[in-house]
Amino acid sequence: MKQKEITIRYNEYTPKELSTLQSNLIKQSVKAQESSHSPYSNFRVGAAILLESGEIVLGSNQENAAYPSGLCAERVAIFTCGSNHPSKKINAIAISASSTKFDLNELLAPCGACRQSMLEFEYKQNSNIKVLLKGANNQVVEFGSIKDLLPIPFNCDAFQNIS
Repeated sequence: MKQKEITIRYNEYTPKELSTLQSNLIKQSVKAQESSHSPYSNFRVGAAILLESGEIVLGSNQENAAYPSGLCAERVAIFTCGSNHPSKKINAIAISASSTKFDLNELLAPCGACRQSMLEFEYKQNSNIKVLLKGANNQVVEFGSIKDLLPIPFNCDAFQNIS
């Protein structure tokens, strides 16, 4: 048996340490929470995607009484980019969350389905997408790539060799 280890690198910032671009993207993710439809969980999530053109695409979680028919903020934003901006690269995504029913004491990260969906776009554009996560105490954690959040991804490269 061989025991191996996966190391994940990230940067942690206080609000004062953020660049203007990072700060604006975080603010946009908080603004995106305003369009959240979350009457069941009272858990509002916002995502803001920075395209290479400088445009920002917003997404928010959308719940449905016929659970699990809703969609997470990250996938709303990333699929909007794929649909409306298919040829533009994604440079970064900022994600924030809030709740009126409970305190968010920990840094929240995207679910597995969102990580896989975002990683698909990273593969598609053949360049990294930075991820900024806003914590409850306004700290921000930055990952250099979606791969840092999903170190052993499902990848369909092998399917390309099937004839």
